[in-house]
Amino acid sequence: LILLACGSFNPITNMHMRLFELARDHLHQTGQYQVIEGIVSPVNDDYGKKGLVSAGHRIAMAKLALETSDWIRVDPWESEQETWTETVKVLRRYVVRGVRREEILGIMNSMVYTEPLQNSGIITGMFLSRKKKTNLENLSFSLVFPVLPELKLLCGADFLQTFRTPNLWKEEHIKEIVEKFGLVCVSRAGSDPAQYIRESDLLAEFQHNIFLVKEWIQNEISATQIRYALCRGLSVKYLIPDSVISYIAHHNIYTEESERKNEGDLLQPLKLH
Repeated sequence: LILLACGSFNPITNMHMRLFELARDHLHQTGQYQVIEGIVSPVNDDYGKKGLVSAGHRIAMAKLALETSDWIRVDPWESEQETWTETVKVLRRYVVRGVRREEILGIMNSMVYTEPLQNSGIITGMFLSRKKKTNLENLSFSLVFPVLPELKLLCGADFLQTFRTPNLWKEEHIKEIVEKFGLVCVSRAGSDPAQYIRESDLLAEFQHNIFLVKEWIQNEISATQIRYALCRGLSVKYLIPDSVISYIAHHNIYTEESERKNEGDLLQPLKLH
């Protein structure tokens, strides 16, 4: 299974990265999935959100933040398009494009197993020794992946609330996301994702494809609050990686002027609908 997170990442925070770790633990504990990759997809500049700094900076900061991860990467494709791309189209891209054989083999060769990955669709019934990894290049691709990995959208639980914002989402897009892909939602303090699902006929219909992950160690790091702190010259150490703090300081990214960017503008999806 592959986890995809779309969003502003303005800037990427430790909480953004924790979402991936929490989701992977939860899915592994179900015994039904093996998460092989996480993907961060920063939104296009044309989205029009207040205070959104350039994608070039947001991509660079995300790459710095994820240097220590061996399974999460940044994909700049969405941010490089001529205009804002609807989330469902970003998801479709991975299905149409598929996962290239060399990418899968690279991921698999970097992993070490001590027991078979049952029910995961990945090298069923075989394992790699801790002492000696098997080179997968010589294996049949169908043996490595009898089926292509599933793709699910990773988000904070308050993301479900946005489905109720008038004109922000097309109903058919919500249906396609929850029916064909699925959601992995990590809870935040004050949010009740189960209630959001109960109050929506569409979400309730496909609730079997919505995974709710409890964050037992509450962590309310907000990118918005981090930007406010930076504008005031306050410390954000231990809230975002040191490498990102250095990058922000070097390029003087978050200022009172940057926070006024797109002020008063409608978000792109609201303009289109």
